[in-house]
Amino acid sequence: MPRGARIDAAGSLHHIIVRGIERGKIFQDDDDRDDILRRLGRILTETKTSCYAWALLPNHAHFLLRTGEVPVSKVMSRLLTGYALVYNRRHHRHGQLFQNRYKSILCQEEPYLLELVRYIHLNPLRAGIVEDLNELDRYCYTGHGGIMNRSVQEWQDVGFVLDHFGEKKGVARRKYRKFVEEGIERGRRPDLTGGGLIRSMGGWQQVKESISAGNRVKGDERILGESGFVMDVLRGTEEKIERSYELRERGYDLSKIVHEAAALFGIEAEMIYGRGKYPLVVKARSVVCYWGVRELGMSATELAKELGVTQPAVSMSVKRGEEIVKNQGIKLF
Repeated sequence: MPRGARIDAAGSLHHIIVRGIERGKIFQDDDDRDDILRRLGRILTETKTSCYAWALLPNHAHFLLRTGEVPVSKVMSRLLTGYALVYNRRHHRHGQLFQNRYKSILCQEEPYLLELVRYIHLNPLRAGIVEDLNELDRYCYTGHGGIMNRSVQEWQDVGFVLDHFGEKKGVARRKYRKFVEEGIERGRRPDLTGGGLIRSMGGWQQVKESISAGNRVKGDERILGESGFVMDVLRGTEEKIERSYELRERGYDLSKIVHEAAALFGIEAEMIYGRGKYPLVVKARSVVCYWGVRELGMSATELAKELGVTQPAVSMSVKRGEEIVKNQGIKLF
């Protein structure tokens, strides 16, 4: 079953989990960790994305981000692509570094924000990288040290977290630390990393029918929150979900939209595959990318592989295709 499209909106809270391919290491040494933190800081600042918690483990990493001026998917694409290129060069390796798709969970702020901050910051302790909370206070590769004013990263929004514990910084830090300490005995929290109970129920109509029948539906694996929050998020994407299902029921797939775009611009469908720069080909391919990503719900990575172009090229084509479709009033049907 295809994975659901990522859910995002301005101001949304996301728990991001990045893992190495086949559980392999993504950080070999402090130079690697320092490199990704420099990149992260620059990208977060440029995109006005807030970061409340983070932790770097040898084979995975956690980030708690709030969407700023650009989608979180673009933030992560910039971060991971640039880092992987340098990592491979430094360690004389080739091939993919990360799993195909990092996990992005849209989170309800209350009651999950502080729980997620605590869970993420305790990762080095659970993993045995540090022995106790005192050592975690000094550990510089998790956001906990920044909140404790030991290893501060300018891009980490420490103040936002501390404000939840009190107005005076010293008092707030003591209360925050006690809160973190209380979380140690709670162990691993799969409920904070797995989203809801269901991935898909066959479409929005099935979700509504299940709820109407009295079934308890906690959510979707892309969403962490109480039922009301989950339903609000899904309602916000209802039109997009139903549009995607309607198109697929009418037989629309990549091949069909390629042929429709080719007919619109008077070119052969085969010309859309590959990296041809002929103006009409570029326009047709841009419309295909827009339809594929925004209408059919395909990922940019999946579409890039099918069309024989790069993922960044697809992302740029989606923007170009959106303008073409709007300006020319083009619709699929």
